[in-house]
Amino acid sequence: MASIDLKGQNILVTGASDGIGKAIANYLMEQGATVAVHYNSNKKPAEALVAKHNNGSKIFQADLSLTTSVLNLMNEVISEYEKIDCIVLNAGVFLPHSTNLSTDEWFKTWKKTLNINLDAVGLLTKEGIDHFKGKQQGRFIYIGSRAVFRGETEEYLAYAASKGGLTSLARSVARSFGKDNIKSFVVSPGFTRTQMAESFIEVYGEDRVISEIALNELTKPEDIAPLVGLMCSGQMDHATGATIDMNAGSHIR
Repeated sequence: MASIDLKGQNILVTGASDGIGKAIANYLMEQGATVAVHYNSNKKPAEALVAKHNNGSKIFQADLSLTTSVLNLMNEVISEYEKIDCIVLNAGVFLPHSTNLSTDEWFKTWKKTLNINLDAVGLLTKEGIDHFKGKQQGRFIYIGSRAVFRGETEEYLAYAASKGGLTSLARSVARSFGKDNIKSFVVSPGFTRTQMAESFIEVYGEDRVISEIALNELTKPEDIAPLVGLMCSGQMDHATGATIDMNAGSHIR
């Protein structure tokens, strides 16, 4: 495999102030890319990440639950860099809403989850397609979930549904816009060692999580980042539409 060279590329990464998104943004900058680091409320980690590389990457704030904020994000990034080469759609929420809740409370969480995990992704996809067509090229990388293929537990029905919609969207973009030189990929992680995972481990213990995977250690955000870099580089273009599992063998299709 040839080395990954992302010099000259401008890449938007949503939810890049922590977790998987931060690891992806950091790796892309290490490979020479200029990254638009999106965050919602965690400004300081986003600033620290950009300062670490000092390569022209900048931070951009947006609340992805708000349509106007989503649209402003794209406008601001395009205004700053003129050309976007890749959009990494990573931001999302994982909110429990057990069916034991009242229907009203359950549906509030459903709507919030779909709003951020799917509606915002759809808007950024539409805006991205318009931009990429004007530049005659572009790539989308969608961060999905193993929940799409194995299902999720009853308190995370909205999360599984949102990632299922995201995956179908990514495949449809690949089929529909390949002739426009627009490619689309899905990375499908399992349980990954992020802040959310640490909270789960504190309650249930790490042995429970390890027992569900085929390897001896949990996937780290840094394990996912090089795959995203390869997708951005163009070396995987003939795999457009593909979903790559990164779940430590906890669900094998």
